[in-house]
Amino acid sequence: MQRPAILLSLTAALMACQSTLPPKESASLRAELVAKTGPKPPKETAGICWADDTIPAIIETVTEQVLVRPEERGPDGTVTQAAAFRTETSQRIVEDRREVWFRSPCPEDVTLDFVATLQRALKARGYYTGALTGQLDAATRHAIRLYQEPLGLASDRLSLAAARRLGVAPGEFRF
Repeated sequence: MQRPAILLSLTAALMACQSTLPPKESASLRAELVAKTGPKPPKETAGICWADDTIPAIIETVTEQVLVRPEERGPDGTVTQAAAFRTETSQRIVEDRREVWFRSPCPEDVTLDFVATLQRALKARGYYTGALTGQLDAATRHAIRLYQEPLGLASDRLSLAAARRLGVAPGEFRF
């Protein structure tokens, strides 16, 4: 009689311990990307900053087994000689390399406090494992890339859209 009550209370306790972090975002950042057609950003307006990057090509490698010689069977149906195959590998470009512009936090907004907040947000989501230094170092840039890549932007430069998704967009977290 007490066992079901204990199991029920343990289940309730475990459910209360579940993470309250939002699920990983699946929406793409691709809508934020603007094809780079020249050396200048699309719109040069005060308070709007741009970053550029190169999106690498996506190449698919296909490996298949091609029949060289079919199997041979005897009069009773048993295999007398096994089939022979060779492996063929080919590659094709699924998506070409692209140079793009995207909105990014302005340099004057990328302060020590901003980067520390960014590091905390990335750490809370499991992308950043370093110390909270407030420095935009290699580990922080790597975490930015890990966060943005599944969203369609394989860049270590923070996009404004990604900053907003992380809840750290400049001007939105003033103390």
